[in-house]
Amino acid sequence: MKISHYFELEDHVTGGIRESVVHQRKMLDRLDCSYTTEPTLDADVFHCNLMGPRSVYYAMRARRRGIPVIAHTHVTAEDFGDSFRFTNALAKPLKPYLERAYGLADALVCPSEYNRRLIETYTDAPTTVISNGVDREKLEGFEALEEEYRERYDLSPPTVFLVGHVIKRKGLETFVELARRLPDLDFAWFGPLDLSLKGRETTALIENSPPNCTFTGFVDDIRGAYAAGDIFCFPTHEENEGIALLEAMSAGKPVLVRDIETFSWLEDGEDSLKVAEAGVDGFEAALERLRDADLRDRLGSNAAERSEKFSLETVANRYQSLYEEVA
Repeated sequence: MKISHYFELEDHVTGGIRESVVHQRKMLDRLDCSYTTEPTLDADVFHCNLMGPRSVYYAMRARRRGIPVIAHTHVTAEDFGDSFRFTNALAKPLKPYLERAYGLADALVCPSEYNRRLIETYTDAPTTVISNGVDREKLEGFEALEEEYRERYDLSPPTVFLVGHVIKRKGLETFVELARRLPDLDFAWFGPLDLSLKGRETTALIENSPPNCTFTGFVDDIRGAYAAGDIFCFPTHEENEGIALLEAMSAGKPVLVRDIETFSWLEDGEDSLKVAEAGVDGFEAALERLRDADLRDRLGSNAAERSEKFSLETVANRYQSLYEEVA
């Protein structure tokens, strides 16, 4: 079986979507099928990861030729807002565009049950949930980087941290306010800043953050983030799944999240702490609890065990089944 595994704007898109594509191609390498990263109709399945205009063009041609189309639903109007400059203005017209684009697929791949429920309001195309997965091999040896990265960013344990693009939607305001309220703890957000792409409010939050709140910008070895961080604090308001969360769990870090539908599979007090309150008070109280090293160790150990079902080895079989089903 030959797959056209296409990622439109591959040289420009970063973050979770790119990581997901990297994971998919590692999984494809494990399966008994060949694939090309070019958009081609000389394939048994056309699989696209970003439904831009070129992907839509090839999806329409593939359908006319009877070639099954699979599309990933990484992008929704709901998670597009509060990301980069102008994304709020684009979020409203994005939904009707995606309704038409996703409607071209014979099968839609949703990274979570929450994402699937959203997508089912866009189109009646068949959906299946396949996690983006966690690449445990990528994190191997992260512990050895602890001293280097703590020294580089002047961080003392227990460090509260987050990994990913610095955007408002991911709870930037909460993260900064927590650092302001808890000046004896170090807070570090590891990930690209791209200030030229940020709105005025986001830029102001970053520039006016307290001294104990560090924004590292791009890091050359992301393992360093999981080495230097002790408590993964993820106050995101909207998420399709959250690869960085899965990575933190795989690294055995205790995770603190906002209690949103995306994270309904997490168990409060077992593999995570979940905050239901809309404000910052709940996160502050949870971080006070997480000063307890025994609690951190227990949650982190349970999180690592829970993350095993998201390994690429496990998820790869879901793709094999999907390709055989549509071809």
